Amino acid sequence: MVAMKDLVAFCKRKGFIFPSSDIYGGLNGFFDYGPLGTELKRNVKNLWWKNMVQDREDIVGLDSAVILHPNVWRASGHVDGFSDPMVDCKVTKARYRADQVFYAPISVSGKLLGYICVTDGEERDADIAKKTKALLKARNCSQEKPDEIHLKPLTEAKPEEFALIPSPATDKPGDLTPPREFNLMFQTQVGAVASEAGIAYLRPETAQGIFINFKNVVDSTRVKLPFGIAQIGKAFRNEITPRNFTFRSREFEQMEIEYFLPADETLWPNLHQKWIEERYQWHLSIGLRKEWLSFDVHEKKDLAHYAKACTDIMFRYPFGVQELEGIAVRGNFDLTQHQSCSGKPLEYFDETLKTKYLPYVIEPSVGVDRTVLALLVSAYDEDEVNGEKRVVLRLKPKLAPIKAAVFPLVKNKPELVEKARGLFSRLQKRWYTAYDETGAVGRRYRRMDEIGTPWCVTVDFDSLDNDTYTLRDRDTMQQTRLSEAELTAFFEKQLQ
Repeated sequence: MVAMKDLVAFCKRKGFIFPSSDIYGGLNGFFDYGPLGTELKRNVKNLWWKNMVQDREDIVGLDSAVILHPNVWRASGHVDGFSDPMVDCKVTKARYRADQVFYAPISVSGKLLGYICVTDGEERDADIAKKTKALLKARNCSQEKPDEIHLKPLTEAKPEEFALIPSPATDKPGDLTPPREFNLMFQTQVGAVASEAGIAYLRPETAQGIFINFKNVVDSTRVKLPFGIAQIGKAFRNEITPRNFTFRSREFEQMEIEYFLPADETLWPNLHQKWIEERYQWHLSIGLRKEWLSFDVHEKKDLAHYAKACTDIMFRYPFGVQELEGIAVRGNFDLTQHQSCSGKPLEYFDETLKTKYLPYVIEPSVGVDRTVLALLVSAYDEDEVNGEKRVVLRLKPKLAPIKAAVFPLVKNKPELVEKARGLFSRLQKRWYTAYDETGAVGRRYRRMDEIGTPWCVTVDFDSLDNDTYTLRDRDTMQQTRLSEAELTAFFEKQLQ
């Protein structure tokens, strides 16, 4: 698996992802997608929309506003309860999410020597070993073997333990502030004059825009339960410690479905399992590695108070196994809250049962940025060609930013350049195609391999005689001679 630092450098060097406001030193938790990243991200969203909306009869689309009435977030519980526990290092002023900081007592033969404290991430295990060794040395126990180490999140520390736990930045006890809650919503103002009445929020999730439009969708379409409403859109969370590149950022994009069904306790378990399997298969279909996908079934004690069940699809990133997509059964909590707080009826009239009720909902929710990152991790590969290392991005052709590249064999023969330019122009009208005439053909192949372009087409002297071209495959590096009609037919079949 590619190391995170290498992937971050690769993404900037090849134009996939840049730090936002880079020339001003960057802005933590924000990223800009470059030319290739923009195409990859768009391809992911388009494929999700096609599979989840256009290829189905039971799901329709929505695009709700980023700024909603502030009462939406009061009803949903975000104003009062959307927060994370935060701690600060008093010395370095570093800020941490308390549930992402871990501590452990270190003892030898049952005798407590002190505590260590580490942050979550790629280097966690190395930090544990390093800090344990330093503590043993400080207690003149370098030759002793420590007892088994049991890490716990800082949120589980007892008050009497907290004063003994060191800051992960200084390794000195007492340097951390006690945990306190920090609301994650970005606040803004609506209207010409800043006032309490004009306070609004950037949405921290896309789901509530769907719930408040439930009745509008039912009344304006012919949907019948069970049915879903899908949305792709930006969300904003003022994360305490944005980390791991685009995995946890302050501005991100979600692809989300609220799938409504009758409020029947016997129906949701089977539908929930179907959604879990369908979403898992989708991730496999786009090229995520099976061996790096897994499931996390939430125990009842870990569920949100309104949830009936939740299963996360997990992916093994370079920094550890983390949530890629959540599939939750939310009951009818959200519709109940919005009906109660708005005073507007949101019930669905069931023509079969001749009764009204608030339906249950299953929510498959996946991050666009997390999916793109998982794709880059899965696709990044290195091999050797004729004794030379080759970096190759093995993206599925449908997702590859550039579908094909056209090369003239050499650039100093006008007839080759003219023919290559003509072919490029015709292919470009149908697929995102690149043209490159600089350097040896082998070097041009490597450049395209590195950014995931699945096919290269070379125009050579035989092309002038018989109108055939050399098609070269990125993964196998095999070359095939095809006419333009055969090329077009091949691309149509592979990219349909």
